[in-house]
Amino acid sequence: MMFELNPERICNIIQLAREFHAKESVVIPEMPNNPGDDWALQVLADHRADPVYRELQYALADMEPDQQAQLLALAWLGRDDYALAEWDAALQTAVENLASSSPEQIIAIPYIADYLEEGLRLHGYSCQA
Repeated sequence: MMFELNPERICNIIQLAREFHAKESVVIPEMPNNPGDDWALQVLADHRADPVYRELQYALADMEPDQQAQLLALAWLGRDDYALAEWDAALQTAVENLASSSPEQIIAIPYIADYLEEGLRLHGYSCQA
C-alpha cells in the first residue's frame, strides 16, 4: 500500500499536536501494558474544553478510518517501530489495532508531533516552507 495522506494536512495536525502537548497541564502517561485500556480517554477527558484539543480532535475525527490508520502507521514509522521498507506491515497492523476512539488514541501518543514529522521525512516530505 502506498502513502496516500496529504502532507499539508499532516503538517497541520503536527502543528496542532505541538500546541496541545506544549501546554503544561497536559500529562500523557507511558503506554499501558494492555492496549485495551481506556487510559487515553481518561487522560484526555480533562482537556475537552481546550480549543486546541478540540481542533486537533476534529481534524483527526474528520479523517476516514483508513487515513487514521495511515497516520498511526506514520507515527510508528517515525518512532522507529517499523522501517520504511515495512510500511505495508505497519499499515496493516494500524488497521487491525485502530480503536473506535482513534482520534484520542492518536492524540495520547507522547511526542506524536515528532513521530509524525519524522515519518513524513522518511517518506520524502517536510513541513518546512
